[in-house]
Amino acid sequence: MRTVMKVCVVAAACAVTAVADEKAAKPPEGFTPLFDGKTLDGWKATGKADQWAAENGSIVCKGGGGGYLLTDKEYGDFEFRCEYKWGAPGGNSGVALRTPPKGDPAYAGMEIQLIDDEGWEAVRKSKLADYQHTGSIYDVQPAKEAANKKIGEWNTVRIVCQGRKVTIEHNGKELTSANLDDYEKKFDKHPGLKRDKGHIGFQSYNVHVEFRNVYVKELK
Repeated sequence: MRTVMKVCVVAAACAVTAVADEKAAKPPEGFTPLFDGKTLDGWKATGKADQWAAENGSIVCKGGGGGYLLTDKEYGDFEFRCEYKWGAPGGNSGVALRTPPKGDPAYAGMEIQLIDDEGWEAVRKSKLADYQHTGSIYDVQPAKEAANKKIGEWNTVRIVCQGRKVTIEHNGKELTSANLDDYEKKFDKHPGLKRDKGHIGFQSYNVHVEFRNVYVKELK
């Protein structure tokens, strides 16, 4: 009898866990998942495709050389959310916004910087420019100081692009609020600042990095 009861308890616990996982996998209200948790359908790599994979419910960047992994679809005004974690110290990546399929998204579109702010100098033996810190619009607007999680823990990202305004939140803290028209002097170097739509994507730069709970809500 005790054995049967134990089996029932374990089964019930598994069922509860399964329901909880199913709830966690549902996108927030009004959002559409950009990643199905199993495949990279709807995405295309601009570099070595073998550097990207879908594993254990995450988009996995195995290291450098993969270029960017871009959505097939273009987006104009939207709210984007995701979570990411580093596989090792000294990591560097980014989120591409409104980028064309060709060209460097940091200039042809926009790149929101994701980096190991605390570990970069020790590992890479170089200092970061103010516009290279997490949450910055790369080479355009520096971000406020980020409150990063430890290596191996999940960080959250929320980005809103609406017209000429771009807002970046990281772990619940607003790091950047920019009016792109304030950077007219950078338009020649960063023609992507003038774009009103394009692809969303992730950057492959150096270390292993994972992304999950990748959602978008198109805004009117």
